[in-house]
Amino acid sequence: MKSPSRSGVFQASTDERLEAFAESISFDSRLYRQDIRGSIAHAEMLSNVGLLTEEEFSLIRDTLVEIQSEIDNDQLPFRFELEDIHMHVEQALIDRIGDVGRKLHTARSRNDQVSTDIRMWVREALDGIDARLETLQRAFLSRCDGDFETILPAYTHLQRAQPVLAPHYWLAYIEKFQRDRERIADCRRRVNQCSLGIAAVAGTTLPIDREQTARQLGFEGVTANSLDTSSDRDFMLESAFVLATIASHLSGWAEEWILWSTVEYNFIKIPQQFCTGSSIMPQKVNPDTLELTRGKSARVMGNLQTLMLLVKNLPLAYNRDLQEDKPPLFDSFDTVQAMLELAAPIVSGSELQREAIESRLERGYLDATTLMEWMIDKGVPQRRAHHLVGAIVGEAMQRDVPLAELPLELLQNHAPEIDATVFDSLGCKNSVAAFVSYGSTAPDQVRLQIDRWKTKLK
Repeated sequence: MKSPSRSGVFQASTDERLEAFAESISFDSRLYRQDIRGSIAHAEMLSNVGLLTEEEFSLIRDTLVEIQSEIDNDQLPFRFELEDIHMHVEQALIDRIGDVGRKLHTARSRNDQVSTDIRMWVREALDGIDARLETLQRAFLSRCDGDFETILPAYTHLQRAQPVLAPHYWLAYIEKFQRDRERIADCRRRVNQCSLGIAAVAGTTLPIDREQTARQLGFEGVTANSLDTSSDRDFMLESAFVLATIASHLSGWAEEWILWSTVEYNFIKIPQQFCTGSSIMPQKVNPDTLELTRGKSARVMGNLQTLMLLVKNLPLAYNRDLQEDKPPLFDSFDTVQAMLELAAPIVSGSELQREAIESRLERGYLDATTLMEWMIDKGVPQRRAHHLVGAIVGEAMQRDVPLAELPLELLQNHAPEIDATVFDSLGCKNSVAAFVSYGSTAPDQVRLQIDRWKTKLK
């Protein structure tokens, strides 16, 4: 069968090898709902401006609805010679209603048709990712009250740094995912511009109404320049970047909890339904879901690189290279969606190993910075206080005791400014209670943030 995209100028049929090489139906078939919705809106606009009769529009609309039902039920076979989903839908329409079906493509090119379909698909996919991010935020938030009394060591350089409340950790991830959601909202505004009506590259001489189709398809507006629109894939690059950032955040969380679930850390127990065993070591309970989350993030980041390289040297306007934009974009959305769907139940179902955490909490001198700031508050210059506390920690390490168990006399030998009230700030519990700054791990500040997020995520 001769490809319907080839005009009468061709004197030879398409080589079968090219048909197999150039087809995109194997991956763009998932756009069929957007394609049919866009086609119905386009046909209605053509009817309103007098390029189709009302009867022709009704026939096109009803037949397209039938075609969608057939695709829904896997009753429409896909063929390489029809190249893509757009030609499959149009050919099915023509096969049923003849010349009336051939009128659908009036004032439209596959260039603006493809762009519009992808924009609708990306818009919906972004909304789905946003909803799953909110679910994950809620999962972290749901832990905050029950874990409020638990103190964890915070790390820098993967070395113990300062003590923090467990919900302070959970809130940190809520903040990260909120920035992801804000990036989605910002990206969505640029996605949500309608391409229909720019036709192939220069627009059309026919009296179309682009604003009508944009409104009907739920777009905020129409694109302003036909040349730019025909080639523009910025909205896909931006979406891919947003997804790569989400994947990065999920990978960091996964790495942290992989470490926390080891015998060496023993901070958290991952639900076994999200773990796997070993083919040879019967004792193993491996955090494979988290490891795969960490691993699959590389694919999402690689997809962003693929898209960036795909468009970097393309002249205006449309080039067939852009057919290759959909596989990496679809894969990024699919992968991040799967990661998020698994992350939420893992967060909700994991158990903090409170006794193990508390038994080793005073190791690492997490309260050293609090002691330094106590001395600063007594008038000791910061650099001197920093040096003195380092010396005090050195003595505590030699004695193998926490700072709170050092004799007052020894502390005063290093810094005469120290008095007995210092012990009210030593030890991890006292250290956490000593914080006062906004955004810190101070209990009242953490409670303030928990309440803020409960209101925000209602």
